[in-house]
Amino acid sequence: MKISIITVVFNNESTISTAIESVLNQTYKDVEYIIIDGKSTDNTLEIINKYASSISRIVSEPDGGIYDAMNKGIALATGDVIGILNSDDVYADNNVLSNIMQEFNEPTIDVVYGNLVYVKSNDLNQVVRKWQSKSYYPNFFEDGHVPPHPSLFIRKEVYARVGTFNQKMRLAADYEFMLRLFKLHNFKSKYIDKLFVKMRLGGATNGSVKNIIDGNKEILKAWKNNHLKAPFLLMPKRILKRLIQFIK
Repeated sequence: MKISIITVVFNNESTISTAIESVLNQTYKDVEYIIIDGKSTDNTLEIINKYASSISRIVSEPDGGIYDAMNKGIALATGDVIGILNSDDVYADNNVLSNIMQEFNEPTIDVVYGNLVYVKSNDLNQVVRKWQSKSYYPNFFEDGHVPPHPSLFIRKEVYARVGTFNQKMRLAADYEFMLRLFKLHNFKSKYIDKLFVKMRLGGATNGSVKNIIDGNKEILKAWKNNHLKAPFLLMPKRILKRLIQFIK
């Protein structure tokens, strides 16, 4: 069974090599690795090309942002399962994909996800925040939970029903996608209580107070756009969940 891993990148020469190597070093070998570069102007593409012989597909062209790039990668993917690894992130160990694909041997499982930790940008072993998820249940999102998107792996056929990322959303298209995936469709998911991904601190959503506020507005809009009523206490619950991640 083949898995497609998609990495999207733009001007990230400082960390793209560690993301690539974390994919190439996986013990699971039936991997289609796709990199979508937004026509970087630094040395990113030169670094990517050093690994070209081990990468299935490299696309370098202007795009409409991270979610447009992700959609391009999904459209190109030919694997049975699709995962997305950001260019700042790495898999927690070399057996992550093997553990995930073992779960997909059960044909009724459509979605697999696990845990994530935030680490310092200059030290992948210095954990700052732990994002430990839990198994999905009917009020999962209402209680402020959401699966860590980089730890989410989905059968390719699921995208045909759910669709891809809403490019009208600048910061919370991954949340809106997962809301559709879990709330509007009856796909069977499996939560694995294991660390899948290390994510460096930063990113657009948490890059500034304005982005945090705008991202929360988009989250509320995601509920409305999908004809779902956001709970009154959704934002306080989300904030509480995030604060707990710093003290676990």
